[in-house]
Amino acid sequence: MRKALILLALTALTPPLVAKADTAQHPQAEEQALTLAEKAIALRSVAGPGNQTPQVAALFRSTLIAGGFQAKDITITPFGDTAYMTARWPGSDPSLKPVVISGHMDVVEAKPADWQRDPFKPVVENGYLFGRGATDMKLDAALVIASLIELKREGYTPRRDIILALSGDEETAMETGKILADKLSNADLVLNGDVGVGILDEKTGKPDYYSWEGAEKTYADFRMTVTNPGGHSSEPRADNAIDRLAAALLRIQKYQFRPELNALSKSYFTSAAQFQPAKIATAMRNFAANPASQSAIATLSADPALIGKIGTTCVVTMINGGHALNALPQSATANINCRIFPGHPRSAIMAELEKAAADPDVHFSDVTQGSVETEASPMRPDFTQAVEKAMHGIHPGLPVFPGMTSGASDSMWFRNHHVPSYSISPVFLKPSENFSHGLNERTPVAAIGPAIDFYLSLLPDLSH
Repeated sequence: MRKALILLALTALTPPLVAKADTAQHPQAEEQALTLAEKAIALRSVAGPGNQTPQVAALFRSTLIAGGFQAKDITITPFGDTAYMTARWPGSDPSLKPVVISGHMDVVEAKPADWQRDPFKPVVENGYLFGRGATDMKLDAALVIASLIELKREGYTPRRDIILALSGDEETAMETGKILADKLSNADLVLNGDVGVGILDEKTGKPDYYSWEGAEKTYADFRMTVTNPGGHSSEPRADNAIDRLAAALLRIQKYQFRPELNALSKSYFTSAAQFQPAKIATAMRNFAANPASQSAIATLSADPALIGKIGTTCVVTMINGGHALNALPQSATANINCRIFPGHPRSAIMAELEKAAADPDVHFSDVTQGSVETEASPMRPDFTQAVEKAMHGIHPGLPVFPGMTSGASDSMWFRNHHVPSYSISPVFLKPSENFSHGLNERTPVAAIGPAIDFYLSLLPDLSH
């Protein structure tokens, strides 16, 4: 019955999307991935009271054991209201460093009243799997687990250990990701299933390109504070805490950090330009050739999807001020959230903000939690060749190139240990249908088969 549902979902989608998946290549693994994803989505693994992340870990553990993994090689560690998990597949050569597959089991909050469907009651409808975690990232975790079990079923034995490392608070404090990275700092490389960009054409549904990601911007929060003696509102004065804070914020709003490139982002702009409208494509190529090009900077800065790729960005996200309706404010504060281009320490960015604010009475403090600065991962030939081979095995001739994400993931903790980490989710989506962290999250069921084929090529190539 489940196999029939998968095939029905495949035929409901645009045919070009499933060019190599109209006949299931690994039906048992595909069925298991969908079933496991549905069971995981049904568990409300949200931080706070009733957090069911430990139950997700237990579900994954029991599935791996049933698939041939040894119980002694799978560990679930409670941590506050959550848990993290490791599952080791021992290799034949213990002298080799392990390959780590990274991901997370928790999801962001979702309120059923806001959704068209209950976010924690998964449903397959019109060729899509709906539910919180369908994209970020319970389906991706299920794909990895089903692929590992399929490799065991086919008799594969890795030379180096393969370790599945799943954190339990990636969407909040990110503490368990740090713990896992500390424990696995001897890894050869990390494959993070949490991020990756497989883009489908909005009109045709055909795959346009695949971009693995080898860097991410540093998350940072800076608090701006202005204090004042205050006074009676009937006696206004020129020195007003809220006014001074507002003026400083407007100066920061107009400030632009120096646009810049690294090897990953340059390759992205050069390669992805062909899929953009003419004006954007020209700007991307010009920026890749000259990151000081003012016309290119202006065009790319005007696009919310691209401004974060050309350098550090900072934006005010919260403000608070005053203590009474009829009193002059004694204090005013604002939070500036920054996404920092790799290679810059937070202290340097805060100093730049202080200069932009241009008011010595506006005091800055770094209030960042759960983040660390990291450099970009190298473009290792063994990895790039393996990922291109795996992707071309499911989509022959598809453009494959690196990129950089503006968000934060557990990869930063591994990169902090100088362990190369690459985001490689092989799930393809239309940009308009990416609802991660949003309402009515969903992913095409047709993505399951090709994604498993991708992993069945990539994992042996990097663990031999």
